[in-house]
Order: sequence, then structure tokens, then C-alpha cells
Amino acid sequence: MRRLRNLRIDACPPSANPAAQPLSELFEAHADFVLRSLVRFGVPSADAEDALQDVFLVVARRLESYVERGAIRAWLYVIARQVSQHALRSSRLRARQALLLVPEAEQLDPHARLLQQEAVSLVHDFLGELDERLAEVFVLAEIEQLSVPEIAAALGVKLNTAYSRLRLARGRFERWLKKRGEVER
Repeated sequence: MRRLRNLRIDACPPSANPAAQPLSELFEAHADFVLRSLVRFGVPSADAEDALQDVFLVVARRLESYVERGAIRAWLYVIARQVSQHALRSSRLRARQALLLVPEAEQLDPHARLLQQEAVSLVHDFLGELDERLAEVFVLAEIEQLSVPEIAAALGVKLNTAYSRLRLARGRFERWLKKRGEVER
């Protein structure tokens, strides 16, 4: 049984929350379905619980205006899709910002600085084309220098899954670089 962490029903405006009991019953009945949906939409397992809370915050605000047509699961599914899209956009933004935080060497000459900026730009372009789950593992391994067991723990995935994603991301990066080199010649 899942519990809403830090979600206070009484924190919602009274007009948006007709009664606390129906929301808690709704949560108990559909939390697993919503969580599975969020993961299918690509929300990383580590962020899924937070996204689940976000879904039910939206439900708490909109519950009063919901008209029962026998499609409560469909309504929850649509909200979960919207919340997952927001979570994925935020995750991509955080990954791109992490790239911008690559420290510059203090004494780089202009040519070395230009080469470093080009390398950062290349990696940024590659990450923009890569699947979010693979990009996340690639950034953590290659830029943040985390070990694969640390990555697996951070993302809440099995160790073999983390190794597999990293192998796929590295392979795609090598092919991307080769393809890019052929185009520039």
C-alpha cells in the first residue's frame, strides 16, 4: 500500500477539495496504475514517486470539477501523461545545465578554450538526439564520472540495466561521431 508523502489534502483550497475521503480512496484504488503509467511514459524510477504525488495534487485540485462518466482511469491516465511530460522536460533541462557546469581550466589558451567549447557542444548535440534514459546514464558515467553501481543506485535500476544502457549509449556515441566525421569530410 502506497502512502502520499508530504501531500496534505487540507493544503488544497476548500473549493478544489470536496472531501478528503474520496481522494484517499481514489489514491488507494489507482496509485499502482498511475505509477506504472508514469514509468511507461519514461519517468525514471527514481522520480516516479514524486511524479505520482504530482498527479494526485492535480487530481486534488480538479476533483470537484470532475464529472463521472465511468472513465476515472482514463482521466488519471491523461493527467499522468501530462505530469510525465513535465518531469521529462525538467530532467532534460537538468542534464543540459549539468553540461554547462563543466569547469573550464583557469589557464586555457584561446585555442584550447575553443576546442573545449566545441567538445561540449558536440556532446550536447549528441545528448539531444539520445533517448532520455540512455542520456542520463551517459552523463552520469562520462561527465560526472560515477561508477556503474553508483549510477544504478542513483537511478533505481538493476546493475545489469545500468551496464546495458551505458554500453548502448557509448556505442551510439561512437557511431554518431563516425557518421559526423564522414559528413564533415
